[in-house]
Amino acid sequence: MIRFLCAAAAVFSFALPARAEFRYGDEQLQGYVESNLLSVFYHELGHALVDIMELPIFGQEEDAADVLSVFLIDAFWEEESAVQIAYDSAFGFQAEADAYDPVFWGVHGPDQQRYYNLVCIFYGANPDERDDVAEELGLPEERADYCDFEYEQAAGSWGTVLDRITTESGGNSMRMDRVERDTDGARLTADLIIEEVAALNREFRLPARLTISIEACDEANAWYDPELREIVMCTEFADDIAANAPW
Repeated sequence: MIRFLCAAAAVFSFALPARAEFRYGDEQLQGYVESNLLSVFYHELGHALVDIMELPIFGQEEDAADVLSVFLIDAFWEEESAVQIAYDSAFGFQAEADAYDPVFWGVHGPDQQRYYNLVCIFYGANPDERDDVAEELGLPEERADYCDFEYEQAAGSWGTVLDRITTESGGNSMRMDRVERDTDGARLTADLIIEEVAALNREFRLPARLTISIEACDEANAWYDPELREIVMCTEFADDIAANAPW
């Protein structure tokens, strides 16, 4: 893995109804679940940074959190892994778009739009090498023409924020709290997020402590709670992602 160097009152959440329990064993399915959990975790980290660092947001905060997620996928991972995570995360949005009617009154944009936003920003980060990504994921040429500019906007905003918390000596401002491992999906989530938190701490030091918990919530959900400064990843989320996999 390559690491990037460089106040709200409500709980921000990303929720889906619970599904059948996920099982280890299928390598392709496990990779797909991990990619989507990682994308969601980066999204919730975006909410945490907005709150902890008191960042101004011009527009929907959910859109800003989505942008950070794509930005980190591109910046943190070797090319082959980054491309796979981007594909899996895009397919995750597409699966939700296929499974549910769009909710136009919600704080999140329609899943189909989030799909194209993800593809565009990821493609725009390296358009010379990712023409096949744009083509295979169906990015219209009319949108693709502007994607390098969209990525530069992301780099100019979130890149500046990450520069402020980057440290050569690392830190311990992100800490695990409650961690449940009662199911395969819970263990997969815990293993993935614990490793990612350790990697983030090697690069970043936040101005305030951020806690991360993995726990059963009786729903497939993930959220950032600004009152507790805590990201919660529900153990049921892995099951839902697996159930909605596009194969």
